[in-house]
Amino acid sequence: MSLHTQLLSRRGLTAALTAVAAALATAGVAGSATATTTAQASAGPRTCAVKDLYLSMGRAEGAAGSLYQPIRFTNTSTSKCALRGYPGVSVLDTAHRQIGPAATRSGSPYGTVTLAPGHSASAIVRTTNGPIGGPCLRTGTYLRIYPPGSYTSTLVPTRWTTCSHLFQVGPINTEGTF
Repeated sequence: MSLHTQLLSRRGLTAALTAVAAALATAGVAGSATATTTAQASAGPRTCAVKDLYLSMGRAEGAAGSLYQPIRFTNTSTSKCALRGYPGVSVLDTAHRQIGPAATRSGSPYGTVTLAPGHSASAIVRTTNGPIGGPCLRTGTYLRIYPPGSYTSTLVPTRWTTCSHLFQVGPINTEGTF
């Protein structure tokens, strides 16, 4: 065998080994992606979307100069879904124009709430019970609510008056706490 033929054979072998190594590396990456996707899928239920939820208002209660009212999030889908954090909440008039600033967050710690079909969790909204430290805004007829992690809102009919520049919302929870 000539030197020229031996070099061509070695180059061919090197090219073949490189191709096999690349194929194995690609297969390993694909295998890793599949394993990651499977692990992510089993990590927990999906985030609840607006279409999965029925939102309603609970009974308002007063305490120590404050007015508290729960917003109930009920899972109407056929599978589990999860909510984590604070909803976005603002007061609207009959023409759907916002009255005053959106609710600020209470700062309370929170975790993930998993809702089975037909089950509910709440977030509490709070204002003062009248003009204690400032005036009251005009009374709204809707709350515009964005579930946590959503860019889509829904309107919930309710009368709400923000007073004394205080409008707060607590995190989603199952204990009914602010």
